[in-house]
Amino acid sequence: MKLFYASASPFARKVVVAAREAGVIDRIEIISTTVSPVARNEDLIAANPTGKIPTMVLEDGRVVFDSRVICEYIDGLSDNIKLFPTHPDTRLAALTLQALGDAMMDAAVLARYEGFMRPEEFQWNEWVEGQKNKLESSLDYLESRAMDVLEGPITIGHIAVACALAYIEFRGVLDNWRASHDELAKWYTSFSQRDSMKATEPS
Repeated sequence: MKLFYASASPFARKVVVAAREAGVIDRIEIISTTVSPVARNEDLIAANPTGKIPTMVLEDGRVVFDSRVICEYIDGLSDNIKLFPTHPDTRLAALTLQALGDAMMDAAVLARYEGFMRPEEFQWNEWVEGQKNKLESSLDYLESRAMDVLEGPITIGHIAVACALAYIEFRGVLDNWRASHDELAKWYTSFSQRDSMKATEPS
């Protein structure tokens, strides 16, 4: 299998963390890929018409995207722990947590693009603040309503939230979110010490 990947992408990182946790990383050839919303990568577009990463090409030539689908495919290959639980209640909690983590990644990436990619004279400060507000309310939700799930056995939801938090810090999207989210900060500090997270730190 081949994975189009960029180390700074939180969505691509989510896939690689999942593959490491699932014990199948050795079966994946990682292809470092440069992507941009304004300068599309033709090699990637040949596989995925959206030109987005992560994109996985299976050994039989089938193409799998986006990160949610790739992670579930990887989980099906694993003989280790299952990141996508089978029990309806725990599966629902994991998928909902993953959806929140993915939405946080989306907001953080959009805020980053507005300040980094768009020419200064066209930047929309209210847009950036709107994305940051999404992140703040998501952090508040995690701190007040999701710690019981986060402190349970690892699922794809844990990985998505951790990769979102890592990207927020990596790109400096929010100023010191840890100060007002003590329990979430403690959980993230601990989760960041997992081998899968340390091996995928963005550059």
